[in-house]
Order: sequence, then structure tokens, then C-alpha cells
Amino acid sequence: MNYDLEERVEKFGENIIDFIKSIKPDDINRPLIRQIIKSGTSVGANYLEANEASSKRDFRNKIFISKKESNETKHWLRMITKANPEKRNEAKILWQEAHELTLIFGKIVKSCEPNKT
Repeated sequence: MNYDLEERVEKFGENIIDFIKSIKPDDINRPLIRQIIKSGTSVGANYLEANEASSKRDFRNKIFISKKESNETKHWLRMITKANPEKRNEAKILWQEAHELTLIFGKIVKSCEPNKT
């Protein structure tokens, strides 16, 4: 199987959109929906920008933003699950993917740091 992180982050954003379409946009959910759409789709956007970075520093910064956004998405999934307990199973799958992406981006960021001796 060919591992393609670009495809994975884009699919993650699409899955967030599909998940959110199933959430009723009431007074509690509306702000949560806005936040998770921003963070969940920003993961891939920043990863794509990193791949077009003008320098190693720019690459590291964009990857770091992807890491922050995937981590933030985990928070919004938890809040959506609190507001919509019936969505727990779907949210858990997305949370796991966000967690794995956070770990991947964290590893990439760490590998970009200069060796400290």
C-alpha cells in the first residue's frame, strides 16, 4: 500500500465535512460546527502549503500549524460528542485519525529541529 500523507489529510477534511453534515445546527452546535470545520480542514491546507514552502523554516512552521490544527480538532470532536452523545462512535473514529495526524506532524516537526549537542 502506498502511503500518501497528502491524500490522508485531504480525506480527513472531507470526513470532517461529511460528519458535520449529520449534526443538527442548533444554538449549541452552530459555534462548534464553525470551529471544527475551520480546524479540521486547515490540517490539510497547511500541509499542502508546507509542501510548497520557500525554506526549511517555512516548512517546519506550516507542519507545526497542521499539528496544532489536528490537535484542536480533537477538542472540538470532544465538545460535539458532549452536545450530541449519539455521535460518539463516529466522532471516536475521527478523533483517532486526528490523534494519529497530530503524532505524525509532531514527529516531522521534531525531525526538522537542529541537532542539539
